[in-house]
Amino acid sequence: MIDRTLNIPDFRRLDGGACGWAVSPGLTPYPEAAAAMEARAESIACGEASELVWLLEHPPLYSAGVSARDADLLDADRFPVFRSPRGGQYTYHGPGQRVAYVLLDLSARQKDIRAYVGALEAWILAALARFAVDGVVRKGRVGVWIERGSPGATVREDKIAAIGVKVRRWVSFHGISLNVEPDLSHFSGIVPCGQTQHGVTSLADLGLTCSLEEADAALLSAFTGVFGPVTPAEPPV
Repeated sequence: MIDRTLNIPDFRRLDGGACGWAVSPGLTPYPEAAAAMEARAESIACGEASELVWLLEHPPLYSAGVSARDADLLDADRFPVFRSPRGGQYTYHGPGQRVAYVLLDLSARQKDIRAYVGALEAWILAALARFAVDGVVRKGRVGVWIERGSPGATVREDKIAAIGVKVRRWVSFHGISLNVEPDLSHFSGIVPCGQTQHGVTSLADLGLTCSLEEADAALLSAFTGVFGPVTPAEPPV
């Protein structure tokens, strides 16, 4: 059953404060980004740094979450493979995909990880709606999907956005990835998120001409509707 009407709690800060919003140009190496993200999450937990949403692109790589199965890595020599403490299984990151690392203090919002993941899904759905794209979520399957198929034909679902989070001391890190215009053939080296019966798609694959900057604008607008105000910030790398 597809859930088209998410009932998401308000994830604004209880004190009404703003979250930092940073965008890194070019390609950011994964090890440097992961280290910077871990350090920022620890600083937030210690009260030494503010919340941050960090938008970036990575060079082509595969990332393995804590539930990743060795059999789902189909081509281990294709791209570098990095182990990650985030939830989920294997995913691909690369040029044309917008990654958003979301470092929020859930103790200042809501201490509810399930509802937080639902809020991330609602954010992505709202961003896609700005391009007239009807994303859907499935109960029991994290991420955002697109229904494909003509009337009367068998409908398939392709994933357009992935979610993988880690929460430590009630600070979230890792986050989401939205396929804007990546090379979709790069996903063939893994079983994405362990789903063999579903494919992947992107805004470009759906026939939309959309730059990363336009995707960022949609993500920014949609984020404020779910998580509250943002303020410009510097990337941690």
